[in-house]
Amino acid sequence: MDCKEKFRKTVEDFLPYNEQEERDKQLLLQYLASGEAIFSRESLGAHMSASAWVVNQSCDKVLMAYHNIYDSWAWTGGHVDGEMDLLQVAVREAMEETGIRMVRPVTEDIFSLEVLTVDGHEKRGVYVSSHLHLNVTYLLEADDREVLHKKEDENSAVGWFGVEECLKAVNEPWMRERIYRKLLDKMRDINF
Repeated sequence: MDCKEKFRKTVEDFLPYNEQEERDKQLLLQYLASGEAIFSRESLGAHMSASAWVVNQSCDKVLMAYHNIYDSWAWTGGHVDGEMDLLQVAVREAMEETGIRMVRPVTEDIFSLEVLTVDGHEKRGVYVSSHLHLNVTYLLEADDREVLHKKEDENSAVGWFGVEECLKAVNEPWMRERIYRKLLDKMRDINF
């Protein structure tokens, strides 16, 4: 079984938490079956991304970065750019975007699935058209005493937030209510 087929099987086996995950799972499976090169940004309409929901050891804080493009506090993550180990992408992005040196998966399983709309924007002086991120999220853990560093070209601040305070910091209503609240509810429901 090749890497793409293994990933498809992982998505098929993923148990959706709610209707959003169920519908987004079906859409992701359609894209995987389409033959499009969704593991590359060259697939302009939709491509894969991996995000990290990073919590501290006691699971009472969430690590977030103030994302320059979205003008909001957000999770970490990024494009997979051809890499098939999406967990590794999520770990790498969390480290790059926050400066943390030690982060580990709470579980290697996909924690959440979502299809995210990305409005058109400029990145490094080039216009990027609106598109979809076919996103998988992993639950990671880091030490909240580690020194944090922002990544100048992507974010303007990094910080730990209490689990309820993180929702108040987010400026994007849909992300706050549909995604981040869901992630907090999932953590609570499965006793992380």
